[in-house]
Amino acid sequence: MELVFHERRSDSPYIEGVWRTHSERAGDFTSLADSRSELVVTRYRGTTSFTVRGPETRASAADYPADAEFFGIILKLGTFMPHLPTRAIMDRHDLTLPEAGGRRFWLHGAAWELPNFDNADTFADRLMREGVLVRDPLVEMVLSGIPYPLSIRAQQYRFVQATGLTHTTIQQIARARQAMTLLQQGVSILDTISELGYYDQPHLTRALKRFVGQTPAQIARAGAAV
Repeated sequence: MELVFHERRSDSPYIEGVWRTHSERAGDFTSLADSRSELVVTRYRGTTSFTVRGPETRASAADYPADAEFFGIILKLGTFMPHLPTRAIMDRHDLTLPEAGGRRFWLHGAAWELPNFDNADTFADRLMREGVLVRDPLVEMVLSGIPYPLSIRAQQYRFVQATGLTHTTIQQIARARQAMTLLQQGVSILDTISELGYYDQPHLTRALKRFVGQTPAQIARAGAAV
């Protein structure tokens, strides 16, 4: 049985969304490339853990145990923890923070109460007020094509510091996800190539195998079977 996710949007300027799920039995899945970082709470066998996950630059295999609960806060691009470099936790180099007892965990020298699905926005706001979580406005401006009063080199440095990724990599991941969605919706491979500006089918195939973990034909077949 696949994991069923319950998601909600967030009113917080720092959070993209919030999700939760529960595993009835053990299983595995393909974790897609993603430009965003996450804060994840896991409850398993009477233990609760808080994990900071960085971006993923390629698809990878992942598994999960039976009878576990997961809850996640997806951070908006450009939101990060200054004391924890994003590049240090990328590509499944997750950081699970130590427990502090009494449903608390240690973060940046202080004991914090574990958040939940309903109070995630309030939790993020507290982190921001304490300076544990920050958001660099440069990232949104660069992604939107809005000029920023810095040299190109300075912009690139700040962008990578905040996201862990280059602007080009973020664009590549977003385009591959768009291609996956189009193929799942029944758009042909050739039309997908044309619409999203891939050079040819080998170019699309390489991108999808790297960022999604499947070929265009595999994605199209799976979409047709739903």
